[in-house]
Amino acid sequence: MKVAVVILNWNGRQLLEQFLPSVLLFSEHATIYVADNASTDDSVSYVSGNFPSIKIIHNEKNGGYAQGYNYALRNLQEDIFVLLNSDVEVTNNWLAPIIEEFKNDFNVVAAQPKILDYKNKEYFEYAGAAGGFIDRYGYPFCRGRIFNTVEKDLGQYNDATKIFWASGACLFVRASSFREVEGFDEDYFAHQEEIDLCWRLHNAGGTILYIGESQVFHVGGATLSSSNPRKTFFNFRNSLFNLTKNVGGGRVYGTILVRMVLDGLAAFQFLFQGKPAHFLAVLRAHLSFYASFPKFLRKRKNGGAINQYYFVKSVVFQYFIRKRKYFTQL
Repeated sequence: MKVAVVILNWNGRQLLEQFLPSVLLFSEHATIYVADNASTDDSVSYVSGNFPSIKIIHNEKNGGYAQGYNYALRNLQEDIFVLLNSDVEVTNNWLAPIIEEFKNDFNVVAAQPKILDYKNKEYFEYAGAAGGFIDRYGYPFCRGRIFNTVEKDLGQYNDATKIFWASGACLFVRASSFREVEGFDEDYFAHQEEIDLCWRLHNAGGTILYIGESQVFHVGGATLSSSNPRKTFFNFRNSLFNLTKNVGGGRVYGTILVRMVLDGLAAFQFLFQGKPAHFLAVLRAHLSFYASFPKFLRKRKNGGAINQYYFVKSVVFQYFIRKRKYFTQL
């Protein structure tokens, strides 16, 4: 089974210099690619000059995560794609346990390792932690991270288990399955496109796994930090995209309505916290969603193939009202 480790880059010379050595050291049986999104720095020449074994893919423009990977993967011949953020440090034997699951069960279409915080290595990292889930209204959360509560890694998630979505920071996906569902939706640009992809993979009958035997360390926020209103915009807008495309039957309209009310409450919370830029980001997210709503309704190819897509009805209620901060309490 051939494996491609594909690192998307945009003006990331410093990150490549810092993290490529671990990828080269611990990925000896994989082909490593750097897919460059039309960088204007010297990152491509740096990789070519210092890591001649790494193959360069030149994307024509910076189309974000979704388009960047769609372009990069379209001509690759490997069986498994490993989409790895440029700010991830991998560890010894990070590939083998997950690739073994793909070999043993053809229904496994995507997976992720344990993702720990590079800056605080005893704790899980926000973007993926120990595997992702969503609630009925499209709010994502993870084993090891619910909203801003991040757990310390005490071995509580050293298992292998089914999850709803695998993190785009380190996403293993079967090439044939990726192509079957037509890859990432490029209208997302960035953030939560992996949740949409995984939802469509589920609808096509696939299984998505978390494998705790494999672990990596993710810096997080290297492209957009959590304090950046642009990230708030993408997260709120793209959650609505996810629901519109993938919630089944007539339930979609009521689900979206409730989500929009919850978003309104979140927006005013930003305002009361003295974060007007984030308040405006939520407003812009909704305006962008309204403009895109007809288009996304037309994208509903197989919405509702899995009825029970959510782990809890409302993680907002569980977290803020019932004060349940940890995954095992849900």
